Amino acid sequence: MIIQLDPTIPLETPKGPGFAHFLMDFGQEHFSLFGVFIDATAEFWWFNQKEIKIQPNITMGRPVPQKKAK
Repeated sequence: MIIQLDPTIPLETPKGPGFAHFLMDFGQEHFSLFGVFIDATAEFWWFNQKEIKIQPNITMGRPVPQKKAK
């Protein structure tokens, strides 16, 4: 099943920041895929849910993550 997201979701992806416009759900035993338009290139890519993170938004209480000390 493909779902069009409204509103879109700002995400950090391996290709850079972008907005998720679609969610592809294969059922409960599979990872979902997010269809994302990349900000810098305007390319459209599908990303596994394990590859992405939501963008920081201080207003919504999601600050920029701190780097973990090694």
